[in-house]
Amino acid sequence: MSELSLVQQLVVMVLPVVFAVTVHEAAHGWVADRLGDPTARMLGRVTFNPIPHIDLFGTILLPLGLYALSTLSGGPGFLFGYAKPVPVNAARLRDPRRDMALVAAAGPGSNLLMAVGWAAVAGGARLVVDWSPGVARFLLEAGAFGVLINLFLMVLNLLPILPLDGGRVLASLLPRPVARSYARLEPWGMVILLVLLFSGLLTPIIVPAVAALQHLLLGAALA
Repeated sequence: MSELSLVQQLVVMVLPVVFAVTVHEAAHGWVADRLGDPTARMLGRVTFNPIPHIDLFGTILLPLGLYALSTLSGGPGFLFGYAKPVPVNAARLRDPRRDMALVAAAGPGSNLLMAVGWAAVAGGARLVVDWSPGVARFLLEAGAFGVLINLFLMVLNLLPILPLDGGRVLASLLPRPVARSYARLEPWGMVILLVLLFSGLLTPIIVPAVAALQHLLLGAALA
């Protein structure tokens, strides 16, 4: 993607980024609905239409702005974003502790499925290269980036930090007294996460995991 202009890179990134964060949220709502809480469905949030999930700042301006600034400053492109959180009423779930873990796990699970789908898109570029090299290049770049952003979000969200999904899964597994103490850290969770991200302390965890999975998926798709 480094051979593309900044505008071309942003065009390639738009669909993978938007769907990576919005389908992630829709998956939370869909699983919650199946487990007894219709809150998200009643609010129109159990949909793969990205519009109800889009947060103008978190879904579009923040990730694209971060990428543009980090690229123009000469560094590697950096992305971070989010969609509007899907509301879940734990009291309406059939087994709140167990089901909250399942609802939380649905988000990273959807990112893994999307990564597989984008790998298939990248592999499909070979089918149209003779017909339209430009379309083939777009599919290859968008597919490869779709794999990358979804794997990054999956690994990031599995970190055991509230309010990330991994933190919610951990809170559901801990003994209740420990879980209550752990939950008190949630108001500081995003600050802790951003400090860890920008300090580079999470790099040795996230980068190797994403790289290994990316190699696996794209290697299989492009073989």
